Amino acid sequence: MTRREWIAAVAAAPLLRAAEAPVAPVSIAKCASYDEDVTARLGVMFDQLGGLGKLMANKTVTIKLNMTGSPGQRVEGRPPGNTHFVHPKVVGAVAYHLGRAGAKRIRFVESPWATAGPLEDTVLDSGWNLRAIQSAAAGVEWENTNALGKGKAYARFPVPGSPYMYPAFDLNHAYQDTDVFVSLAKLKNHDICGVTLSLKNCFGALPASIYGDNAGVDAPNEKPDSGREAVGHRGRRQPSKSAPQELHFGAEHEPGYRVPRIVADLAVARPIHLAIIDGVESIAGGEGPWISGIRIVKPGVLIAGLNPVCTDAVATAVMGYDPRAPRGAKPFPHADNTLWLAEQHGVGAADLKRIEVTGAAIRDVVYRFDA
Repeated sequence: MTRREWIAAVAAAPLLRAAEAPVAPVSIAKCASYDEDVTARLGVMFDQLGGLGKLMANKTVTIKLNMTGSPGQRVEGRPPGNTHFVHPKVVGAVAYHLGRAGAKRIRFVESPWATAGPLEDTVLDSGWNLRAIQSAAAGVEWENTNALGKGKAYARFPVPGSPYMYPAFDLNHAYQDTDVFVSLAKLKNHDICGVTLSLKNCFGALPASIYGDNAGVDAPNEKPDSGREAVGHRGRRQPSKSAPQELHFGAEHEPGYRVPRIVADLAVARPIHLAIIDGVESIAGGEGPWISGIRIVKPGVLIAGLNPVCTDAVATAVMGYDPRAPRGAKPFPHADNTLWLAEQHGVGAADLKRIEVTGAAIRDVVYRFDA
């Protein structure tokens, strides 16, 4: 191989990997408000994906919720489920359908802001009807994954291939003690990553006991009360020494470089089997009320798919963006494209031309978040 041929092969490698990345269908449904029959909408969508029976029957299912920030922080005084949290009606509807598909155990998980207390407390503080969700299906339980929780040890998830940031992650046992992993996300922007959908939702899987600002140095701090700014966003310190350390510590401190790569590493280490995105009501301009300039939006859509990159690509297009946009272009003005990085890891394809969309067409539900 000549030098010119080698350079051409290297340049073409990302395109080849994109062409080989797996794809799966994505379903879109219009849903103007949470007063509509969310359960019925999701039922049709899951049927369009081929049904959930084979995936869920007699399985333990772990569902990562998006409950970013304190439930006491509100946007214009509205319940967080109508702005930056997934809505409890969507959560209950998902539980119902997983139970109907035969799931024997349904575990909702999240790492709520600055606490290792019971996740049920955060759920109640958010104004959710805990009893209604519990009764939607048999075997519903909850776990705060900011620390050990109900487990006795952390589970280690190696990053196959060539990791961007970490060779492996230590996570709460719930992410390993499961047969199926679901990311239940919100359709919204993110101050760093541009969009926060099913992939970025899983950044919250990192336990603050290990990856938090006040994580233990030699061992996890089982009473964490902080976020992940120092370890995850800025790279100012390593995680607890009990966990695998950052590969190139000190080389890159920019959040727009770090966070998308950590998310992409997580996506290949802890694969997502089903991605569901609540876009009925949301916010634009950021991920929560602590971001200045956010505004209320009502896209009126639900999106679901069996591959997180494909699902997020469709969701990004619904938001009025190009899912393969480079850094510097909307929605990624200050960060590398998380979808592209996950695609390079072989998680899935972000090429809309390769993705089968069922239900509503993208063009019929586009809601421009930058309008």
